[in-house]
Amino acid sequence: METLNALLSGFAVAMTLQNLLLGFIGVTLGTLVGVLPGVGPALTVALLLPATSSLDPTGALIMFAGIYYGAMYGGSTTSILLNTPGESATIVTALEGNMMAKRGRAGPALSTSAIGSFVAGTLSVIMLTAVAPLVVNLALKFGPTEYFSVMVLAFITVSTLLGSSMARGLASLFFGLWIGLIGIDGQTGQARFTMGIPELLDGIDVVVAAVGLFAVGETLYLATYLNKIGDTIEQVKGSIWMSKSDWGRSWKPWIRGSFLGFPIGAMPAGGAEIPTFLSYAIEKKLSKQPEEFGNGAIEGVAGPEAANNAASTGTLAMLLTIGLPTSATAAIVLAAFQQYGLQPGPLLFDTQPLLVWGLIASMYIGNVLLLVLNLPLVGLWIKLLSIPRPLLYGGILIFATLGAYGLRNSWFDLLLLYIIGLIGFMMRRYDIPVAPTIVGMILGPIAEQQLRRALSISQGDPSIFFTHPISATVLVIAFLLLVGPPIWKRIASKKHPPVGGATAAP
Repeated sequence: METLNALLSGFAVAMTLQNLLLGFIGVTLGTLVGVLPGVGPALTVALLLPATSSLDPTGALIMFAGIYYGAMYGGSTTSILLNTPGESATIVTALEGNMMAKRGRAGPALSTSAIGSFVAGTLSVIMLTAVAPLVVNLALKFGPTEYFSVMVLAFITVSTLLGSSMARGLASLFFGLWIGLIGIDGQTGQARFTMGIPELLDGIDVVVAAVGLFAVGETLYLATYLNKIGDTIEQVKGSIWMSKSDWGRSWKPWIRGSFLGFPIGAMPAGGAEIPTFLSYAIEKKLSKQPEEFGNGAIEGVAGPEAANNAASTGTLAMLLTIGLPTSATAAIVLAAFQQYGLQPGPLLFDTQPLLVWGLIASMYIGNVLLLVLNLPLVGLWIKLLSIPRPLLYGGILIFATLGAYGLRNSWFDLLLLYIIGLIGFMMRRYDIPVAPTIVGMILGPIAEQQLRRALSISQGDPSIFFTHPISATVLVIAFLLLVGPPIWKRIASKKHPPVGGATAAP
């Protein structure tokens, strides 16, 4: 009953005219950027961070959440009609959805994707509403020791699982930790890594870093390497509505995808890619027409799309209840919280209940808005695909520059923006994930603070991290995530040596 009352209070916040308008803008922008190939939700939220600094935090965060799950909806349109996954989580949708479009069934593919996203979005928000208070009650028992261990787990998971290489992920993380330490040490008053530059005494603004890495760096990369790729847009022929048979083949994958996506998305190592591929494999196994998979099976669109959207809500659940970002977009949303001096986590439910429950309530409303926006306006979204890419990239860079300068009217911020942007471009060029940098930058100083508090309590004895059961368990999980994949890879390579490996030596 207490949860229901809190949710009703949240609806009162989310239903104000201003928040409804911001939620509408968020889901519309999210759909728009989801449709545009290469422009993901992380880039968009990063781009809007400076522009929303003067807004009410509740309204701004409602808009950012709308962008996040709106982009998940919009990404399916690009995947189905253009065979270009906007996000890695929509690769499976591109596989089956584009084949359906080639066979003249783009309408049913778009419909099952949109309705499945609505079903999954609603079910996963209900799960979030039920689970969040339980996780928060557990997390309220955390002390500095447990918090530090959880942050170590966040560092390890984000570094080792986002990207193709653990070494690159860890390098990105340490770069972020270094940036986060620049400035005056709050305890000793000593300047750290400022290189004698007075402007760095206050540290580097996380918004400037986020916009530089995600907006400037990503745009430079897209303009340099992906601008010349030719696209073929499949046309929507016939009705966009599903037949009775399509409904019968879709509703079970929607439900299964929802219950698969939310818990995996909420795990520190989950993300949206694993549940979408799992959902695809399960639907192929359970389908009465397995021969259609690979040629445009509607179950192969319905299940993975539902899992994708449920996973995005699961990611937000982890961020809101524990304060851990498990995806690049969640890392940027964490930066948005930081912009308002807020730290997501269990204490936020106590100190800002209207903000948190208003945000959760806005997700219910946002899902309805997205269903209304997506299908009837599909023609408009298709036209967006014809925007010349040079104009798009130029607009993003101008908006990023104005936003960063508007934060403090500082030329030094602009210089930092483009230095960090060039670093982001090089990271993208050499396949180094940028999300660990932002996570390290934001959580690094907080982890340092918790470490100091824990060691102060134990009078300098580091064994405190292993004598507290929750802390020890979390550290063991982090250790297994760090050493497990390389060991597993080595065992697998011994069992299945590469063909020709024995003759490669001179």
